[in-house]
Amino acid sequence: MPLSPLDIHNKEFKTRIGRGYDQDEVNEFLDLVIKDYEAIIRENKELHAQMANLQERLDHFQNIEESLSKTIIVAQEAADEVKTNAKKEAQLTIREAEKNADRIINEALVKSGKISLEIEELKKQASIYRTRFRTLLEAQLELVSGDSWDALESSN
Repeated sequence: MPLSPLDIHNKEFKTRIGRGYDQDEVNEFLDLVIKDYEAIIRENKELHAQMANLQERLDHFQNIEESLSKTIIVAQEAADEVKTNAKKEAQLTIREAEKNADRIINEALVKSGKISLEIEELKKQASIYRTRFRTLLEAQLELVSGDSWDALESSN
């Protein structure tokens, strides 16, 4: 157990005849030792209090650091999950768009085929109409150019 200032103050020394120390001088020196010892004890207590305060603050900041680390990890995991879900959703959207594009292209090809058939049919009908019209006009022209018109004109 360490000495206290009171222990130093209450210390009694035996006196010897002949070779003993001056008691007043010893007491003055002990008073200086007590004074210095008390100052050291006070400083030691203050340093312990300061150290306890700093340890408490350190513990607090370590807790904050741990919480922040956990929060960062959770946020990173959430960001990774959002990123993964966004990629999946984008791929799904692309697949749906490609299916729709294929469907639209197929419908357009079918319509295009129908329209091509209709155009060919209309060209055939136009050719037939043209041929019939030409035949009719030729027949009418032959009729007008023929002798029967001349006979009708001379009978008048």
